[in-house]
Amino acid sequence: MIRLILALLIPFFVFFTIGKPIQGIICLLLQLTLIGWVPAAIWAVYALSQYNTDKKIAEAQGQN
Repeated sequence: MIRLILALLIPFFVFFTIGKPIQGIICLLLQLTLIGWVPAAIWAVYALSQYNTDKKIAEAQGQN
């Protein structure tokens, strides 16, 4: 939940919290423009959802 709020307010920071610093820097460059803030936030939310899905799949495979 906190990461989702961060994805909307500080999109580039989410990439650093999920271990993708290169994408975080690219997102920061996109976010620096006012027009780029919306795509950066959408990208961060999408990346966060993919991260959560990958984490759930890894947990499910580990329990087999």
